Amino acid sequence: MTQYSYKAVDADGREVTGVVEAADRRAAIGSLSHQGRFVLEIAESTGLFGKIHTAQLAQKTKNTAGRGRVHSKDILAITSQLSAALQAGLPLLEALKIIAEQQSRPKLKNLLNEIVGEVSSGDALSDALAKRPEVFSRLYVSMIRAGETAGILEQTMLQLTELLAREEKIKTNMKNASVYPVAVLVVGILSVVVIVAFILPRVFDALGNDIIMPLPTRILIGMSDFIRSYGLLLLAAAVGGYFFFRRWKKSEQGRLGWDSFVLRFPVLGAVVRSISVGRFARTLGALTKGGIGILDSLAVVRDTLNNEVLGRSIDEVAEKVRTGHSLAEPLKDSGLFPPLLVQIVSVGEHTGRLDDMLTNAADTFDEQADSAVQRLLTLFPLVMILILAVIIFFIILATLLPIVMMTMGEGLF
Repeated sequence: MTQYSYKAVDADGREVTGVVEAADRRAAIGSLSHQGRFVLEIAESTGLFGKIHTAQLAQKTKNTAGRGRVHSKDILAITSQLSAALQAGLPLLEALKIIAEQQSRPKLKNLLNEIVGEVSSGDALSDALAKRPEVFSRLYVSMIRAGETAGILEQTMLQLTELLAREEKIKTNMKNASVYPVAVLVVGILSVVVIVAFILPRVFDALGNDIIMPLPTRILIGMSDFIRSYGLLLLAAAVGGYFFFRRWKKSEQGRLGWDSFVLRFPVLGAVVRSISVGRFARTLGALTKGGIGILDSLAVVRDTLNNEVLGRSIDEVAEKVRTGHSLAEPLKDSGLFPPLLVQIVSVGEHTGRLDDMLTNAADTFDEQADSAVQRLLTLFPLVMILILAVIIFFIILATLLPIVMMTMGEGLF
């Protein structure tokens, strides 16, 4: 029996290293596979070479684990490369290996190598991705699973690339559009806190206690006293509230409440609804064109919407379709989907061309989503600057009113 040192990925997607005894290298790999470990590297551990290799594996795992961060732009780049490789006719596993070899960042290279190990051991790509929810979203996994189910992974990867590119563009535009107003707002709020907490009290003390204080001034003085007395407590409450909100948002009830609020929020709700409708039309069209039944397609589409309210609405639609209703009727009854989509689905069901009509309509809905995003990008900076202007105006008004009233009073005598 020979000892072999190895680096492998276990069933939970964690990278592990160790030593195994076996008759030969093939038997060692087979033994590890039966243990649910998918081998990435293996070598004899007898002699000096084996000891060095074992140490190198352990050090490599230590160096790459948790190093760096996988960003949305990285996922977009990987998706684009994989889409191009599949379109060129390369097998999935070979394409993944090539893309993994091209990565220069250890975190990204390690991630792809783990996925290669799992796929080479027989796992579906969607299953391998689903083990890493912190990197691959439910939408991403659902789209990949839809492509695998329908046998149209090449087309799905292309659609996913376009979708991620569009969302990355939206995110970049949002960041670029909000940098200036957010910076102005932050500086303005800090300035307001300094003025209210430290400067205004001295001004009002200099005016004396005999002067009549109008309501805006009394409010400002009360805010000043509150900030000076409970400023640290207020800051701690804000930080605690932020982390509580993040935790609440991850719960089922919190996600449902937040998604419902987003849909009702002016302008932003229209953006989310338009993007979700485009995803619905494109994904459902691709699935039905691939021969997937409408109920199975709806189950996959449900997670691509990335909104729990819309997702539950799809659950209700699927239940009604299961009992014999048409697809268009429950979509209309939900009140969450635009009349154009309902009409397209209705015509598609009657003509038997639902897949083609949904695929063609997806471009129209994406254009509507782009228009809604542009409106949001236009309004967002204006709203933030307007909020700052209102705050500054209130401070100026509350500060000048006592002085004006005192001046007018002195002018009367």
